Amino acid sequence: MAFVGDSVGRNQMQSLICLLSRVEWPIDVSLTADDYFMRWKYPSYNFTMAAFWTPHLVRTKKADSDGPTHTGLFNIYLDEFDEKWTTQIEEFDYVILNAGHWFYRPMVFYEKQKIVGCHSCLLENVTDLTKYYGYRKAFRTAFKAINSLENYKGVTILRTFAPSHFENGVWNQGGNCVRTKPFRSKDAPLEGTNLELYMIQLEEFKIAEKEAKKKGLKFRVLDVTQAMLLRPDGHPSRYGHWPHENVTLYNDCVHWCLPGPIDTWSDFLLEMLKMEGVRSTNGERLHLQTN
Repeated sequence: MAFVGDSVGRNQMQSLICLLSRVEWPIDVSLTADDYFMRWKYPSYNFTMAAFWTPHLVRTKKADSDGPTHTGLFNIYLDEFDEKWTTQIEEFDYVILNAGHWFYRPMVFYEKQKIVGCHSCLLENVTDLTKYYGYRKAFRTAFKAINSLENYKGVTILRTFAPSHFENGVWNQGGNCVRTKPFRSKDAPLEGTNLELYMIQLEEFKIAEKEAKKKGLKFRVLDVTQAMLLRPDGHPSRYGHWPHENVTLYNDCVHWCLPGPIDTWSDFLLEMLKMEGVRSTNGERLHLQTN
């Protein structure tokens, strides 16, 4: 099982590791010392999990470590595969794809090796196309990469965007998440940026799913957006860092506490895997009946 995307995807894998520790603790079988590309194996169950770091899903290069908002400036090659993960996933039975929060940072968009626009780059004569343009194109290219793999036979799962909960400031300007209770549904409608990112994911998913079906590939959605929108109480805030780290500017309202609300993703995932088993069994029965 591969978790492809940003650190919230890694957060999901860590949650699953904690839950599975009740029956077995995995061994590190990583192919590199890079913490962004870890692999864990459960020998007793012949099960391996891997994380592939690709916060923009496509080929990316940091152009400036500071940038216009002091959060970096990234060149995003929207029509180019990120081969750090696309060349590695053919062997996996399940690939869980996610991305979102890194698209808030300044980006310069490239297509066919030429600048086509940007998001908050503040560069002269470069049109601001907004993060939504880059987000859509990145998912389109990521799905295209999966559908282009000759030997990939796995199930691709889109894990939908999990909203952050910064209040009284943005993430790098003192925003925090100190609520201790979930929202009620009526108090936290899915709207604005969260809704736009969510809809872009689903729209690109549906397009890619049609292509996948032609190749006999399975695409599924792990929809966590609305559920996580209601959990402002589930983030580590200032406790998401080691005590010696400087956290005056960054309270963690993006990732999720362990144990915490993110553990429910494994419940959802387990039910999805069970359904895949039922589908496979029914498919075999149907195949036998028609022969």
